[in-house]
Amino acid sequence: MESEARIQGILRTLERHYPHASLALNFRNPFELLIAVILSAQCTDERVNQVTRTLFERCPTPQALAAEPLESLEQMVRSTGYYRNKAKAVRACAQEVVEKHGGEVPRTMEALVRLPGVGRKTAAMVLGNAYGIQEGVAVDTHVLRVSQRLGIVDEKTPEAVERRLMEMVPRAQWTWFSNAMIQHGRMICTARKPLCSRCPLADDCDYAQQTGRGT
Repeated sequence: MESEARIQGILRTLERHYPHASLALNFRNPFELLIAVILSAQCTDERVNQVTRTLFERCPTPQALAAEPLESLEQMVRSTGYYRNKAKAVRACAQEVVEKHGGEVPRTMEALVRLPGVGRKTAAMVLGNAYGIQEGVAVDTHVLRVSQRLGIVDEKTPEAVERRLMEMVPRAQWTWFSNAMIQHGRMICTARKPLCSRCPLADDCDYAQQTGRGT
């Protein structure tokens, strides 16, 4: 396990550079965030924000989305990719929110992951960012990549990486940490050409040190 001193150093650096880290997805309530995160799979947040602007004008509530014809939903979410599967997922999710939860997005991890299209990452994002409930670290592609490059995890799957990060990071910081890592992955530690020479974490990063890019 990584030393506590190293983890604390990484957290302090992230706090200096991303003190108020938040999601790039636009939302006004837990329902909108839930649907936006489902649509964000294999799609940029910018595109999702464009789509949800129209989607939530037409379907502002779980009840409205649950009643929307599937063909109409497919057209509205088409530009996010995998639109047929996503349209089915968001409508089925809205239907269960209405039928099993009285139109209110659940506030527990157990209930959220039972909804169609919702896994631990989506549930953690909704709980943390919409409700302020710390129930997990949302491990998306950015969090996975940055954690592995830093060398603070050896695990390969999002589920295993989340378990390790939850052991390392104080619970009160789980949502902020995930948001900060996502921002860092988008801005600095990009997939193809990481900007190691500009990275504030380079001194604590195995990848930067091994490749010499941090110097």
